[in-house]
Amino acid sequence: MTDVSERATPVQRSTKDLTRAAVSGWLGTAMEFMDFQLYSLAAAIVFNRIFFPDVSPAIGLIAAMATYGVGYVARLAGAVYFGRMGDRIGRKKVLFITITMMGASTTLIGVLPTYQAIGILAPMLLVLLRLIQGFGAGAEIAGATVMLAEYAPPKKRGLIASLVSLGTNSGTLAASGLWAVLVATLSDEQLLSWGWRLPFLLSFLLMLFAVWMRRNLKESPVFEKREAAPAAKIETAARQRKGKSFFLALGLRFGQAGNSGLVQTFLVGYIATDLAVSKSVPTTSIVWGSLLGFATVPLIGLLGDRVGRRPVYIALSLITMIFAVPMLLLITSGSTAGLMAGMILGLNVGVLGLFSLESVTMAELFGARNRFTQLALAKEIGGILATAIGPVTAAALTAWTGHWWPIAAMLIVYSAITLVSALLAPETRGRDLVKLEDAA
Repeated sequence: MTDVSERATPVQRSTKDLTRAAVSGWLGTAMEFMDFQLYSLAAAIVFNRIFFPDVSPAIGLIAAMATYGVGYVARLAGAVYFGRMGDRIGRKKVLFITITMMGASTTLIGVLPTYQAIGILAPMLLVLLRLIQGFGAGAEIAGATVMLAEYAPPKKRGLIASLVSLGTNSGTLAASGLWAVLVATLSDEQLLSWGWRLPFLLSFLLMLFAVWMRRNLKESPVFEKREAAPAAKIETAARQRKGKSFFLALGLRFGQAGNSGLVQTFLVGYIATDLAVSKSVPTTSIVWGSLLGFATVPLIGLLGDRVGRRPVYIALSLITMIFAVPMLLLITSGSTAGLMAGMILGLNVGVLGLFSLESVTMAELFGARNRFTQLALAKEIGGILATAIGPVTAAALTAWTGHWWPIAAMLIVYSAITLVSALLAPETRGRDLVKLEDAA
């Protein structure tokens, strides 16, 4: 029987459709990461005093990081539920639901009463909204990644799919920028009493625009062509799947996810709490790092299209491992310029650079039959194992040792896992995404 990918190419989309898909993917991912970065920065800067005020600063930071990590458990449930739905009924419908859930829960965090007002009920409600936010986010970035990869021409897939990563960068920039303005202009009393609410409330406007964009988005052309495949062919592809692609994708995800949790979340709180540096310094560093990322992300995507995914993955992983100790030396040097340089470089190489490659490579590793589900699971399991547990582990280890070396060690381990995965993975550049079977 002739393979469906050999019988016909995917349904063609116009340039206007591709543009709308690109903007929708960028905007939805920007919103997801804005929501999560708003929360992670709030957890690192103020939540320990607003929702956990009756414990020591170190224990409060650990508790705030734990509520941050709870969202990643909910993301796994969302990945399973919405991933299967996306492979069954289509990408578009799922992306509309997930973005609405994320936006509503984030906005409601901005109106929560504090511990001082209602006691233990306050952190309980915070965790509940974090769970809802995570459940919706569990399939958002996977869906946006799949949609853009399935829309893009093969020779430009890395560059176009990197827009998903650019969305994460945009969301990080918006959230960090808001927090940088708040901590620089408001007094500590104003920030704790009402200022922390503003970023969460403002996210409502972004949600409205993103929902409007998603309503006018056409379905993925690859999904439409997959629907035309004979049932026998789909069943054959299911039997042929060995699971190797999933574990390779999980390993590729591990480095970026772990590094992100350490650089964008834990280090912000560590610098402010343990190093007693002004909260504006790490948040400003994230802002400048995100701005530089607007060049880094498409450049890495373009390199992946030109020389392949594996060589760029290997290079970025090695650079991050080598730079881990110098990065922490810069951050703890006592020099503001050194601290900012360390965070900016760490963010662009170990987080944004790897994310740019991840956006296309993980989509190419999986076949059209279950791409959404497998990609979502790989992302979220990697997130739980690395991003969610990482900040809590780092907080505990640095409190126990009184030193920064556990942070550097964790960066090296995370990046080494991705390096090994890249060495074992097949080259996926230009792969036909209509194929039902996985790449490995």
